Amino acid sequence: MLALPNLLTLSRIVAVPMLVALLWRPHWPAGFALAFALYCLMGITDYFDGYLARAQGAVSRLGVFLDPIADKIMVAAVILMLVGTRHDDPALIGGVHLIAALVILLREIAVSGLREFLAGIQVSLPVSKLAKWKTTLQLVAFGALILAGAVPEQAWVKDVGLACLWSAAALTLVTGWDYLRVGLKHMD
Repeated sequence: MLALPNLLTLSRIVAVPMLVALLWRPHWPAGFALAFALYCLMGITDYFDGYLARAQGAVSRLGVFLDPIADKIMVAAVILMLVGTRHDDPALIGGVHLIAALVILLREIAVSGLREFLAGIQVSLPVSKLAKWKTTLQLVAFGALILAGAVPEQAWVKDVGLACLWSAAALTLVTGWDYLRVGLKHMD
């Protein structure tokens, strides 16, 4: 039950409050640098928990349950921390860019609900290749935006993050629609 892949997944969930704490103070570049390192470590554990589970034949119900939850918790926490305007400091995701963040967050919730509904009628909704690209762009976007808080003098880092955020949001709409079309076939 608590094999290494599951422990890696649990470590990501436990790390989220630490990530939030490091992102809490907007004028603390060292905190954002540490948050970036922790975020990268969380991404590495996300890769290895799945890889090890498949390679060792240790895919478990607990892992299948926890892995997407860990992903959603991390994404939601990072979005909230990067959107939040605290102490009159401009947010890393603000203005029109809130739309891209909202699209990503709403799709995460909608697809989770759709997967839960379909699981109840024993229909699986496999992850598409396009959805994997969306996830990659999303992870790069959030990583770059966290890093932008560590190196505020390097405006290009934030620009890369926002470009990836919008690209991820566009793919989010496409993949969300694809999943919805599949799901609608199984609804009365």
